[in-house]
Amino acid sequence: MTESVITEYDGGNRDRVSRIYRYGPGGVRVYDGHERLRRMYTFSPGENTMTENDPKAPSKIFRRFVFDNYGMLEETFSFGNPPRTYRYENGGQQIVMREGGDYGAVGKTYSFEGSGVAETAFGRDGSIERVFVFEGGEAITIRRGGWYGDIERKLVFDRIDPSVFRTPDSFLQFLAFTDKSQQEVDEAIDEEVAKIRAGSGGNRYAYTGPRQTGGASGSGSAGPDRVTGRGRPARDDDSGIDFIADADTVRNTPRGPPGHADRASGSPSRNAGRAQRMAEADRPPEGVPAFPFDERFRSSREEERTLSRA
Repeated sequence: MTESVITEYDGGNRDRVSRIYRYGPGGVRVYDGHERLRRMYTFSPGENTMTENDPKAPSKIFRRFVFDNYGMLEETFSFGNPPRTYRYENGGQQIVMREGGDYGAVGKTYSFEGSGVAETAFGRDGSIERVFVFEGGEAITIRRGGWYGDIERKLVFDRIDPSVFRTPDSFLQFLAFTDKSQQEVDEAIDEEVAKIRAGSGGNRYAYTGPRQTGGASGSGSAGPDRVTGRGRPARDDDSGIDFIADADTVRNTPRGPPGHADRASGSPSRNAGRAQRMAEADRPPEGVPAFPFDERFRSSREEERTLSRA
């Protein structure tokens, strides 16, 4: 048997290769879009098992998949990851995945229908998360949310017919070696973000015109005498970001009602203003003769003395 090639594309874009699977009699080797070996699976037909090995150290086993007449057992050789069981039901028309063993909670179900396999999340009565659509003898399309959902991945087969994976045991094998960890998904997203940033050529909204300087020449170049704001020296770097002068200055703003700080501190200026207003209030209007203070109250004091003698 010659080695077959399965090419995986992200979404419906045939120009962006995300993975390449080399499927042979001894196992499956998984490469990323840059032809780097990322995963390696080894078949053991005599034991009905398939193991996932470390590409850098093939003798090290990450996971083991044991097949029998009732389904498949997935064992993970790492702390904190319980085993999973995939059991056939309804005469092989449905596969039930349980977390933690045969008596664990139902996590997902895989139902074989006319044109493919529907993956249901969150138990038996959950919603359809993905569907695997078998498109003739050419490809398998993975869609999100339903049979007419968005294309998540598209796998194109060369020198092998996709219908080979329509049987329950072969589909479990296909499900195992096409699995993606969250780390791999995050790495692919980071790579796409880096490509977008590298091709953008910088921020197109940045100001590229001349900047005001403190030099006499009036040119837009940044010199050592460049100042901003209230005469404060500008930053040494020319990052293209304008800074507001004194924006981070701490101001001693008094708290409380207006005039609270002056009354509390006994401000001399406030006391002087109060004395001036009192003096202006005692000043008579223009044209009216001013009487001394004693003359104003003389008559009232004389009347009081007269009444007291009576």
